[in-house]
Amino acid sequence: MGYVEDTIGTNEKIVYAVKFHWIYTFSAFLYLLFLGVFIIGIIIFIKMMINKWTTERVLTDSRYIQKTGWISRDTEEISIYKIEEVDLSQTILGRILGYGSISVSGTGSGNIVLKSIDDPLIFQKHLNDLRFNNKPSS
Repeated sequence: MGYVEDTIGTNEKIVYAVKFHWIYTFSAFLYLLFLGVFIIGIIIFIKMMINKWTTERVLTDSRYIQKTGWISRDTEEISIYKIEEVDLSQTILGRILGYGSISVSGTGSGNIVLKSIDDPLIFQKHLNDLRFNNKPSS
């Protein structure tokens, strides 16, 4: 967690680190196994694994931070207080195996999509706890 640990504030605490589900790695290996002969499988496998190894997704007590990229870096951050909507998407297989996607949207920001995450309900619970229990005083 190099980027996140370097950028969070002194009093900011990491509440939850979002991880890729094992099905993501499994599907990368399937691409390698079945399409590797055509070189495209090797390219897809390498791309998926670099994405997994270089992605940091963390929920802190004040914001959600997502960093992607290896050579170039792309970051998305949204304050917990600016989050308006949290949408969960799970297939039947996702419900059985415990993975899914979460879409987070907020005031003045775009839509942040977290794909193939492990235990999306736990992430959603942590996020909702932060949103509703730590509202700023008006």
